[in-house]
Formats: sequence, structure tokens, C-alpha cells
Amino acid sequence: MHIDPSLVEWSRAQFALTALYHWLFVPLTLGLTFLVAIMETIYVKTGDEWWKKTTRFWMGLLAINFAIGLATGIIMEFEFGTNWSNYSWIVGDIFGAPLAIEGLMAFFMESTFFAVMFFGWDKVSKRMHLLSTWLVAIGSNLSALWILVANGWMQHPVGIRFNPDTARNEMVDFWAVLFNPNAYSKFLHTISSGYVLASLFVISISAWYLLRRRDIQFAKRSIMVAASFGLIVSLFNVTTGDDSARHVAQDQPMKLAAMEGLYEGKSGAEIVTFGILNPSKKVGDKQEPFLVKVAIPEGLSLLSYHRVDAYVPGIRELVYGSKEHGILSVAEKMKRGKEAVAALAAYKAAKKAGDTAQMAAAKKRFEANSAYLGYGYLKTPLQAVPSVPTTFYAFHTMVGLGTWFVLLFIVILYFTMTDTLERHRKWLWAALFSLPLGYVAQEAGWITAEVGRQPWAIQDMLPVGMATSNIVTSPVMITFWLFAILFTALLIAEVKIMTTQIKLGPVELKEDSHV
Repeated sequence: MHIDPSLVEWSRAQFALTALYHWLFVPLTLGLTFLVAIMETIYVKTGDEWWKKTTRFWMGLLAINFAIGLATGIIMEFEFGTNWSNYSWIVGDIFGAPLAIEGLMAFFMESTFFAVMFFGWDKVSKRMHLLSTWLVAIGSNLSALWILVANGWMQHPVGIRFNPDTARNEMVDFWAVLFNPNAYSKFLHTISSGYVLASLFVISISAWYLLRRRDIQFAKRSIMVAASFGLIVSLFNVTTGDDSARHVAQDQPMKLAAMEGLYEGKSGAEIVTFGILNPSKKVGDKQEPFLVKVAIPEGLSLLSYHRVDAYVPGIRELVYGSKEHGILSVAEKMKRGKEAVAALAAYKAAKKAGDTAQMAAAKKRFEANSAYLGYGYLKTPLQAVPSVPTTFYAFHTMVGLGTWFVLLFIVILYFTMTDTLERHRKWLWAALFSLPLGYVAQEAGWITAEVGRQPWAIQDMLPVGMATSNIVTSPVMITFWLFAILFTALLIAEVKIMTTQIKLGPVELKEDSHV
């Protein structure tokens, strides 16, 4: 099967473009729905009209974000059929199931109650409206659950078997797919990061009001809720990140090695807190991997296996193998993978000829090597190594910013509780400029997850090159630029609409804005 390299790269670029733009909108929806629900709960419990008006202001910004984010998500799902039809054919039975459940259950619930939440003020009872708001929050996060179950399965495929008669993977254990440890750790880490971003969003905009000395009471109340929520979820985000890292160590050791720039495996491996990679470093050479680094001794072993003396394989061992640690080389995996590919072809030929004896022999040979089928399509062992600089810097950017957010929430919450926040204008400016950093952290997290598992569309099973559609490159190139223009226009529209609404402010509160 001939694969046009330019088609693969343009297909990857188009999907990456769509995913990165889509993720500008999704995490804010995931978190802001809960913040709005909390604010409305306070309103219903206290009967204070201030909380109703505060809730409606943030709900308006949520509606803008929700509508525009929906457009990018729909386009991304269509791309599985247009650019990745081989992927959809080979694993559609497994990958399609959670996406179908997401559409039938979570998205319909979210969309239905969103209409009640946004348009139902003064049309339904307080408690019914509050229930609708909470159901929107739950529905949006259930949508994320099913999508991340699908993505987690791509990172660690379980609950399946390959059918040589159809050349497709089939689901044999739905519960294994649903409760895949990689999936639930990814889900918890992803949604909690969305909650962090939403908290930054509310704090940042409220800080802008305080800096301009307007809508003071509204801003302080909003910050109190967002900073409290943000501190709790940011600490939870740290714990889920630790859990996710352990699953990466077990299921995707090459990704972990790239995340830490670990070229040589070792027991008691250190964790790099800051580093500048050596750009001329190659796998297996004697050069130092870092020009500069700050590291915590034995930290990576502790993070990965909860033992300070645990062995963590490096890129060299994962590529060239290690008999001492029972690691097969990529070359050996490629050999076994090619044997599986040849056995599959022999099985199909024997089936066509009606030779049952040859079919049985070929199937037995295939099953003995089927675990390495994906490696049979790699051209060189080094193809199994992802971009180390991209993965390393994205991961450390995410971790560094996550640490800053925890500190920011602690300080802002303390100043708010002591009613001294207005006097600390430097921290208000820090809060304001932390919002774009929140988006940087979000995108860095996804770059780490997706670039770090290359060259695999499905880890160790299906290389990206084998997952593309059999089409010419030019339509993908054209639609890439069309999508780039469309998504940029949508982003500009959202920012303009939101900034206009923010400048207008919570209009109904203005007469008491300096209380």
C-alpha cells in the first residue's frame, strides 16, 4: 500500500488545527457551567437578587463560548470520515461506540437543558431552573467523559480483538474500554484543568473590573467563588496529573521518556523541573541531552512507580532494546510485525483459494505476532520516537503554569477573604494576564498527549500513516487553509463579542456598583 507522505502530514496538520482551536472553547464550557451552577445555587438558597444578576452575566459569556465551540467540534468529528477513513474502518466498532453514546445521551441532555437554562428565567420555577443549570454542567462533563474514553482507548487499546476475516478490530469487552485506567485518569485530569481555566476566566475578568474601580461588589463576589473553586480543583488537578503520569509510564514509556528528555534509562531516575535540551543530541550517541537543567534526584522513579529505586527506561533502551530489563528492540518488534502482516496476507490468500489447512497455519502464525502488527508498517526503528523537544517543552510548560495557578489561587483567595485585594494591584494584574497562560497550559497538555504518542494513531497498533484516507493531497491542503480562516474568524468573533459584553458589564448592577 503506497502512502503519500504529504497527505499524512497535511491530514495531521488539519486535524491538529481543528483540535487546537476546538480546545480553546471546550475547557471554558466544562468549568464555567459548574461555576454558574454554584452561583445560581447561592441565589436560590439566599434569595439575594445580586447573585441572580451575577449568575446571568457569567451565563451570557458561557452561551457565547458554547455556541462557537460547537461549530469546531462538529467539523472535527467529520474529519474522521474525510481524512481518516482507514482509521474509522479498522477501529470504528470501538471508537464509534463512546462517541455515539456521547451524542445520544450527554450532548442531547446538555443541549436540551441549555435552552431552559438560558431562556427559562421567569418561565420556570427557581428550582427547575437551577436543576436545568446543574444538568447542563453534568451533561457537558458527560460529553467530555465519552470523548475522553475514546481518546484514552487510543492511548491504551484494551477490550478488543482483531478479526483477520474483516481486517478490523472488534470490541469484546465494553466495560474494559469504559474503565480503562488511562481513560479515567485522562478524563479527571482534563476536566479538572478545564475547571482551572474557568476559574482563571472569572478571576481575570473580575480583576479587570477592580483595576478600573467599577462593579466592585460583583467582582469581589465572583472572585470569592472562582478562587475557592479554583484552588480546590487545581489541587485535584495535581493529583490527577500524578495518576496520569503513572499510567503513561506503564503504557507509553516512550512518551514518558520524551516528556523528560530521558535518553538513557536508569534506576532512581531524576525528574527535570527545568531544562534546555541539546538540539544536536541523537539517540544512542554520547552527547549530554541537556545544555542546562535543574532536576530532583530520584523524582521520576518515584512519580512513575512510587519507588525511588525503580528503573525507568530511556529512549535508547526503548529503541534498541535491553535484555537486562526485558525490553524488546523496535527492530525486533518490526520483524514480528512484518511476520504478522505477511501471515495476514497469506490467510486472506488461503481463504480466497479455499485452502483451510493453509488458513489455519497462517492464522496461527498471525496470532503469535499480532501484538506487533502495527510495527510491521514502520520503516525504521527511530520512527518510533516522537518529537522529543516538542513533547518535553510542552509538558514542562503545562506543569510550570499549573504550579503558578495553584499559587495564584491561594494568594487571590487570601486577599479576598481579608478584604485587601483592591490594595494589591500587582496581583490583580497578575490575575488578569494569567488568563492567556491558562489557554497556553491547556494547549500544551494536549500537545504532550498527542505528539508524545507519535507515530501511533492507536498506541503500538496503528501508525498514523496507515490511518489516513486514500485521497489526493490537494483537497486536504485547501480545506486546511479554509478551516484556518474560518476558525480564526470564529475566534475573533468570540473575543469581540465577549469583550463588548465585558466592557458593558453587569448592566443591571450598575446603580449599586460601588457598594
